[in-house]
Amino acid sequence: MEKLRIVAEEAGRALTTLKEITEEPYSVIVRDAAIQRFEYSYEIFWKLIKEYLREREGIICASPKSCFREAFKVKLFTEEETVKALEMTDDRNLTAHTYHEEVAMEIYQKIRGYYELMDKVHRLILKSI
Repeated sequence: MEKLRIVAEEAGRALTTLKEITEEPYSVIVRDAAIQRFEYSYEIFWKLIKEYLREREGIICASPKSCFREAFKVKLFTEEETVKALEMTDDRNLTAHTYHEEVAMEIYQKIRGYYELMDKVHRLILKSI
């Protein structure tokens, strides 16, 4: 339980920084900062899901996509949210290519929605611990 709480707190801090940057007016610097914050928020978010599944459901998963699929099975995600989480994983993997202007803009435009999903699930997990 202690590890889950620690990961949840770390996720909360990361999500706070992500929310802050999504409220800034657009500039290339804000876009790039938002993508960076999305990267680390995503990483701690999927680890939060992984730890929640391990501690609360007895489910072991090793990758983000497998964890998101398992989270759907235990009703932590709706079907629509699962699809969004899987897309989010694909976008996270594309962040290494944000030197391509189109890729950077495409990811940037989705970050607010990704934040909302991660925040919702984070809050659900906080209520359960």
